[in-house]
Amino acid sequence: MLTAVHLTSWLWLALEIGLVVRDRRRGRGSAAADRGTRWVVVALTLSATLAATVFGVVLPADSGIRFAALGHPHWAPAAGLAVMVAGLAVRAWSVVVLGRAFRTTVEVDRGQEVVTRGPYRWVRHPSYNGVLLLAGGYGLAAGNWLSLLCTVVLPLASVLVRIDVEEQVLTRVLGRPYERYRAATKRLVPGVW
Repeated sequence: MLTAVHLTSWLWLALEIGLVVRDRRRGRGSAAADRGTRWVVVALTLSATLAATVFGVVLPADSGIRFAALGHPHWAPAAGLAVMVAGLAVRAWSVVVLGRAFRTTVEVDRGQEVVTRGPYRWVRHPSYNGVLLLAGGYGLAAGNWLSLLCTVVLPLASVLVRIDVEEQVLTRVLGRPYERYRAATKRLVPGVW
């Protein structure tokens, strides 16, 4: 099961690298409006997954921090993998639906349409949901509370900063259409927040 978790992690990395390469080839990916948030998301998410890996290896199996202490040591990798696969699917779906407008930086083209189909009909930032599910699933698969905490809190904190910067740019560039969409659609949790 852990092999599948690691394979899914490599697929995630390949997707992210592919997106950066795609941006570069198209002459896109300017970080001018980004305010460093891409690197904050990358740094905190990478740090969280590295910490989860270390905690997953060094914590004793009978530790109260390990899920094994609950008497169910085998469910965590399978559950984590399921969450990661869902996250990868959501992230990829979000990229496909936005198409050429999807960037790894905060960069919005004038005249760009406000996309309200696919996962964007439920939340404004489904690709970040994908990242959060991928990271959280990795922490869950590591089999301990400390890994799960790191992979939920650090990426979430970075994504919230990123969303704030991105929404300022989207509102400034796209104007009223984005403001209407923003008022009608939740940020990350459908129907809640």
